[in-house]
Amino acid sequence: MRITFAAAEVAPYAKVGGLADVAGSLPQALAALGHDVRVYVPYHRTIDEAKFGIPASGRTRSVPYGAAHARIEYPEITRDGARVVFVRSFRIGRDKVYGYPDDAKRYALFCRAVLADLADGPPDVVHAHDWHAALLVPLAAKARELRGSATAFTIHNLAYQGRTSADVLRLVGLARSRLAIEGRDEANPMARAIAAADVVSTVSERYAEEILTPEFGEGLDGLLRERRDDLWGITNGIDTNFFDPARDPHIGAHYTADDQKGKAACKAALQKETGLSVDPAAPVFGVIGRLVEQKGVDLLTAVAPWLLEKGGQLVVLGTGEPAYEAKWRELAAKAKGKAALTLGFDAALAQRIYAGSDFFLMPSRFEPCGLGQLISLRYGTIPIVRAVGGLADTVHDLDAHAGKGNGFSFGKYEAAAFADAIQRALHRYRADGEPWSALRARAMREDHSWTASAKRYVEMYAAASKARRAA
Repeated sequence: MRITFAAAEVAPYAKVGGLADVAGSLPQALAALGHDVRVYVPYHRTIDEAKFGIPASGRTRSVPYGAAHARIEYPEITRDGARVVFVRSFRIGRDKVYGYPDDAKRYALFCRAVLADLADGPPDVVHAHDWHAALLVPLAAKARELRGSATAFTIHNLAYQGRTSADVLRLVGLARSRLAIEGRDEANPMARAIAAADVVSTVSERYAEEILTPEFGEGLDGLLRERRDDLWGITNGIDTNFFDPARDPHIGAHYTADDQKGKAACKAALQKETGLSVDPAAPVFGVIGRLVEQKGVDLLTAVAPWLLEKGGQLVVLGTGEPAYEAKWRELAAKAKGKAALTLGFDAALAQRIYAGSDFFLMPSRFEPCGLGQLISLRYGTIPIVRAVGGLADTVHDLDAHAGKGNGFSFGKYEAAAFADAIQRALHRYRADGEPWSALRARAMREDHSWTASAKRYVEMYAAASKARRAA
């Protein structure tokens, strides 16, 4: 099967969040299954041409864009069996992946440029990811050259829909007729992809159910209910070769499920590096991610002083809302030796937090899939999560699943419920001994590789192709 991906960020070339991990790993897993995979990504200015061996030039096309044409270049490389095509234009590439006033226009051009390059060799499936690539779906659906190509659209986070002026549609040759859920003179790229795609997917089974409700549907639950029969939930995987405590080059000592001694050395090294008191008995709680309310930073901020009073240590890596950053700076200053804060993102430090922590905290308000809990399980670091979205699919509370659980969870979005889950985790941790080692080993042995997920995507592509033939 010939499969084309389009995404705003693809690891390791450009990464802001979990979308990059999916768009970087899933194509390789599909290629390993024997499929012909191409991945299109904007040529962001921060992409290291020399590091990745990207050619200085590539084929060039003149792409219609409004009343003019845009010159687009397509240098490409092959990595782990998948072709990666970089879409280069001064109108698209910037220093940052997101955050500019004209994001909607430049990503619309990205979609139009991908469409132009597909005309010469139509794939079996066009798979667009999140709002940035969403307009590729209606563009492909109406393109005569791609009339045999099925379309798939994956929602990674429904909260970000790319709403913008309807003028953007004219720029890429789409009709301005609006959807029922769009405001006057508004275009909603994500809604248009959901309406036009042969199949729609999201990144966990639970989230696929949740987004059909007003609580999680972000105003699109009605449209999604109309597409219920074509909606798939496929839980993400992780790159288990990259995330492997047995050979991770970024951590202080290596370890396995059968020989966990190196984890204690990783913990001591993390405590020393981040300025925490080096104490093997103190439970270390790791947090990696955005300090925003979607990720439960309000619950985390409320519970943190109590957690430290209970003898825990906190190590936090991330950035977010200025008010919460200020609160966490204040807490770290007051609780030296107990709380460590690194604002920003450091990929190597993230690996050391996964390896050196005892617990990993994800009290999310909502979570389409989540990768942090999957990585923490791989490193034997026990997740404590709110049971929503992909967290509910992948973390099973030890007290509710005796002998089979792999973490701790809570339901109500309340500080008291979060604290109760932490208290239950601390009780198990302090009991120590064989049950705790067995819990870690069980977590580390779980298979969260991309292989199983990739096979599900192949099933979804077959369904999309069937729907396209029947249309």
